[in-house]
Amino acid sequence: MPSLDPGRTALVLVDLMERIVALPLAPRPGTDVLAAAARLADTFRAAGAPVVHIRVERPNIATQPPGSELVPDLVQAGDHVVVKRTIGGFHDTGLHALLTGAGATTLVLGGIATNLGVESTARAAGDLGYDLVFAEDAMTALTADEHRASVELDFPRLGTVAPVSAITLDGPA
Repeated sequence: MPSLDPGRTALVLVDLMERIVALPLAPRPGTDVLAAAARLADTFRAAGAPVVHIRVERPNIATQPPGSELVPDLVQAGDHVVVKRTIGGFHDTGLHALLTGAGATTLVLGGIATNLGVESTARAAGDLGYDLVFAEDAMTALTADEHRASVELDFPRLGTVAPVSAITLDGPA
């Protein structure tokens, strides 16, 4: 995979919240996804590229369930946090304006669940014209089959699927 331009690329991590990371997930546990996503976020920060965290809030309730915050220490200074109230990260969130304001034309995606929040966000991003890269080992699902269907059938039609180790940026923007 060629190196990405940090001035035109953003990392988008979906629903890495305590209660979601703790679910029984497959093909890998949430803690493994979290570690891979953190490595990728460090790579983006070092290159001066934007890191965006998306978390979900259930609409029309006064208090969110316990564990609804992003995992502690995941968000670092300079990162962006977007709150969504639907499966995908673009609807009524300001995500598109944030990304275009940062000059992003390519998105690297990771998070939980592969076939829900990540895929829904990716499909909307594709509709908006973004080039997409999927960090396969920085995502997981409720079942291995759901993850595999997205990664092997859907994502290759939308962009490039690669391991975190293959995703590099040119250098400081």
